Amino acid sequence: MLFPSILFSSCLPFLTSASVTVYNQWPLGDATGTASPANSTAAAYYDPTVLTPPPVPSPAIPTQFSLQLDSTASAVKNLSIPLSGHFLGFSIEFSVINQLIGLNASFLQVPFLNLMSSVAQHSGQVNIRVGGNTQDYATLVSSLPDGEMIQKEQTGNTDPTETPTLDFTAEVLYMLGNVSALVNIHWYLGIPLNDTANLRMGIAEVGEAVLGPKLIGFQVGNEPDLYAAHGHRNSSYSPSNYFNDFGLVVEAVNDDADIPTKNNLIAPNLSGTWTPESVWNTSFIPAFMNSLGALAVEHYPNDNCNAEYGIGSPVNVQDVFASYLNHNAGKSIIAPYLNSTQIAQTAHLPFLMFETNTASCGGFPGLSDSFGSALWMLDYALQMAYSNFSGAMMHVSGEDVYYNPFQPPPRNESTYNQWTVRPIFYATLAVAEVLGNSNTSQIVDLQANADNIYTPAYAIYEDGECARLALLNYVTDPTGASTYTATFSIGGGATGDANGTPASVQVKYLLAPSVSEKVNVTWAGQTYGGPFVSDGRIQGEIDIQTVNCDQSANTCAVQVPAPGFALVFLTSAAFSESDPTTTQTFSTTSLTSRNTATVPAAVLATSNGHSGSTWRLGSTSPENNGARALAKPDMAGLIAMLFGAMAARRVLT
Repeated sequence: MLFPSILFSSCLPFLTSASVTVYNQWPLGDATGTASPANSTAAAYYDPTVLTPPPVPSPAIPTQFSLQLDSTASAVKNLSIPLSGHFLGFSIEFSVINQLIGLNASFLQVPFLNLMSSVAQHSGQVNIRVGGNTQDYATLVSSLPDGEMIQKEQTGNTDPTETPTLDFTAEVLYMLGNVSALVNIHWYLGIPLNDTANLRMGIAEVGEAVLGPKLIGFQVGNEPDLYAAHGHRNSSYSPSNYFNDFGLVVEAVNDDADIPTKNNLIAPNLSGTWTPESVWNTSFIPAFMNSLGALAVEHYPNDNCNAEYGIGSPVNVQDVFASYLNHNAGKSIIAPYLNSTQIAQTAHLPFLMFETNTASCGGFPGLSDSFGSALWMLDYALQMAYSNFSGAMMHVSGEDVYYNPFQPPPRNESTYNQWTVRPIFYATLAVAEVLGNSNTSQIVDLQANADNIYTPAYAIYEDGECARLALLNYVTDPTGASTYTATFSIGGGATGDANGTPASVQVKYLLAPSVSEKVNVTWAGQTYGGPFVSDGRIQGEIDIQTVNCDQSANTCAVQVPAPGFALVFLTSAAFSESDPTTTQTFSTTSLTSRNTATVPAAVLATSNGHSGSTWRLGSTSPENNGARALAKPDMAGLIAMLFGAMAARRVLT
């Protein structure tokens, strides 16, 4: 495995932006009085909003219940399809990749590499979709002014969320390739669909050439059921029109010798305005079977669009908080797609949740950045897995977004602040360990505790054997009275299995003081800390509990705090997957005004990745585009002079 060399440089004052932004700087300082609230440019990670946890349910949850587990998968009804540990990945808005992934192909974000490595060490790989609203208005160009990798402009796009037109160079794809040379990341990209009379297939042509097997599919159209509402098509645009548009892309792919893979297109990527069945009823699947790599949808359970854009009705976040904190939350999202997951299995195609998070238009303050969102995402992901989805992508966007699992600091603070890792990111770690890296895991919802909505539980079978138990507690109760004990038995039940309860089990806990907590979150005793402190490496001593079982009674009792999540390892093989002997991390090799890693020469030689590029901040969904702070136009030249050896020319292979 390749590691960047270590080289630290002093901070360079002439590389910092001269612009000044006024923030409500929590926890760094009090709100400034120099800008009125209406004109404040406070970013989401400065927002001090903390919600009140929902009260303890009345009647209180049962705090003692039993679970009878079959020892082998063959005895289990309603078990899911086989699943991969990389089930829960990320969807990154195209327009912010230079903030989150890297400045260019040579300078990569160290915290991003470390975060992805921490997931990959348990899941085997990480799947990332680069796309979103901006992918339909993205154009691959040969070059951009000042050597930029990506550039956004407002050119009359009527999208209510102010999605810009996006120009990008092949440098973007070299950057993704260099990331995959360091961490086992696979990529989904999107073919633009805003102009079917002039299809732009460059991202597919160059993407296949640069990324090779690390490229796993192309999304065709992002939320086409919103095209009419957003002014991208006429008001009568329908599933049959999408069928025709998709057919044009299929024809273009089949006729393009520079796109060798013909069967990795992903559709229909609906937002929920159309039902999936309205697309299936056009004979979509049989018509395009030879071109499809997966079926996909996108879904947010709520939206904050009124607060951001004045669209729709206002939402009182405190009022909706409780609706996220029970087992029905994820089940209600998935219910409209259960028929489609069966259709996908019949067609032998994966079914994906291609973009999701707590709420569209940036999420909710105090909810999307709370520990409650981590429990919600964890349960929601496991419910998708149980319902025969094959994967899901947690969306990541700009700095004004509350639901981001990770976020770099503003550029004018990046010399002294690090990244912010929010509670919802921990759900990705937990899901990876729940499913493991064998690609054979199957999961079942145990309908635990008389199907109590606050105490869901899942059993996971790996290679046909009962391997793990996942237990959640949504209740916040500082008295400890709502901590529950789940007593389970393996085998010896109604199925007649032999006694299978082990002598002891290991348990990892995901914990916080309340569902409203934003900072004090731990996974097996370790944490990424609060705002502006993370380099992407989890910190602290790992804490794994050993629980002794009663083999004579064939029982084992595990406590789950309120709130919290417990992952119980039932076999030594399952635990060994979750306990790697080494962890790959990355260090900063050079310091601009944002910590980045240079890619070693050996990687550049084999991946053809290199460029000196300036970069531009800004985002979509929901942030306005006129970036808050822009790097100096001559930044790339200065970096090249200071750190050298970056003038190798590229040739597409």
